[in-house]
Amino acid sequence: MAKVWKFGDDIDTDIIIAARYLNTSDAAVLATHIMEDADRDFSSKIARGDIIVAGKNFGCGSSREHAPMALKAAGISCVIAKNFARIFYRNSFNTGFLILECDETDKITQGDELSIDLKGGVIKNLTQKTQYKFGAIPEFMQKLLDAGGAINYAKTKINL
Repeated sequence: MAKVWKFGDDIDTDIIIAARYLNTSDAAVLATHIMEDADRDFSSKIARGDIIVAGKNFGCGSSREHAPMALKAAGISCVIAKNFARIFYRNSFNTGFLILECDETDKITQGDELSIDLKGGVIKNLTQKTQYKFGAIPEFMQKLLDAGGAINYAKTKINL
């Protein structure tokens, strides 16, 4: 069970983690600044396991892997959006961060409690007592998630 934090359409990578913080790749430092330009105190409000729900085109903008890395380090368990910018989509899986595409994000509201059945492809809204289907995660992308990201996946393939 996880609490929802709701955002709209076209949340770009500069909203997720502003460029002024990109002088570090320390995920713990980046985590303290996620979504800061949308909600100044966001990183202090969230709890480990919380979920961001958004509209269309989440993660548009520049191709920084810092964005999903910072969300993951902050304890956000996943982002559910109608769709994702292609580079954010790939960077998320490459960093081992779960994202789900769901057409019904408009029905989910701030503060709702959700649970996710990855195998069943269902998001359960425990607050509203409803559920929504999400798009299947491609098999290779699931392997990246299971490994914790592309680097860990590659290490298993070369036996490190």
